[in-house]
Amino acid sequence: MLAQYAVQSSGSQPIALYIVIGVVLVGVIWFVATYNILVRLRQQVAESWSGIDTELKRRYDLIPNLVETVKGYAKHEREVFERVIAARNQAANSHGSPKEQATDENAFIGSMKQLFAVAENYPDLKANQNFLQLQQELSNTEDRIQAARRFYNANVRDLNTRCQVLPSNIVAGMFNFKQAEFFEIEDASMRAVPKMSF
Repeated sequence: MLAQYAVQSSGSQPIALYIVIGVVLVGVIWFVATYNILVRLRQQVAESWSGIDTELKRRYDLIPNLVETVKGYAKHEREVFERVIAARNQAANSHGSPKEQATDENAFIGSMKQLFAVAENYPDLKANQNFLQLQQELSNTEDRIQAARRFYNANVRDLNTRCQVLPSNIVAGMFNFKQAEFFEIEDASMRAVPKMSF
């Protein structure tokens, strides 16, 4: 009987050992997979933010030409031009967080609305081909900014969710993964290029 117990005992030890090894292996695979997902999401957030940055720069580059075109017809609106250029420079030089960038963007878009309000008072300007082309380019750029912003915010949402929910928040905390900021403006309609009426 003792011999039979020894056979059973020695047969169950390898099985228990295999179970322990299996559990540890699954845990290690989950840990590595979760870490890699977090790294990938962080990279996607950074990459999608660079997409927004590129489109914002494209718009900043259009503004001096637009201002010069309007200035040719509305020389007496100097204060408006100065506000637009100052707000454009402030936004272009903003390299802070997405929240800080959004604050500067709101001020810039507000000044652009004033510029287009000035343009409304000059019928010859509204018929100027250069002005119309710049306005169209600006409108197209705004559409690309909106698309880039949606893509960026979706990546931020995915990263933040992983950083908050169990059990992936354990890995995020161990390796100091930070939640990212959304790029939100106060009023989405502010980004729309004002439409000129003819």
